[in-house]
Amino acid sequence: MTVFNSKNLKDTEELGKRIAKSLKGNEVIAYFGGLGSGKTTLTRAIVNALGTDDNVSSPTFAIVNEYKSKFSVYHFDMYRVATWEDLYSTGFFDYLDTGVIIVEWSENIENALPDNTVRITVTMGDSESERIFEIEGLEI
Repeated sequence: MTVFNSKNLKDTEELGKRIAKSLKGNEVIAYFGGLGSGKTTLTRAIVNALGTDDNVSSPTFAIVNEYKSKFSVYHFDMYRVATWEDLYSTGFFDYLDTGVIIVEWSENIENALPDNTVRITVTMGDSESERIFEIEGLEI
């Protein structure tokens, strides 16, 4: 496991660049962390580092946002997913092996994640802008 302490937005952007450099194009990245912990901010940093000019935002109401970059990136929000039926209705399984899948609120679908999923747990640090990222399954 890699632990990355981010003191500010610049540090989180640097982490996103490091993660982007390590991607091969077919990973599932599952975020675990509370509201406002920085999941969408890290996603924006990863996707921007992969070369998109798109406005990266939370897919809360869309369920999934797609970004074209070096790889196709599918950014899911599973906050409202409570059942297997809900999960199937998102189309999540159809996206596997088609690009990089980034999943917010992975706690809600943990039993459906592939074995080789990259897991990133985000917790708040001591200050308002500090975040701690614990990364499993990806060497950065």
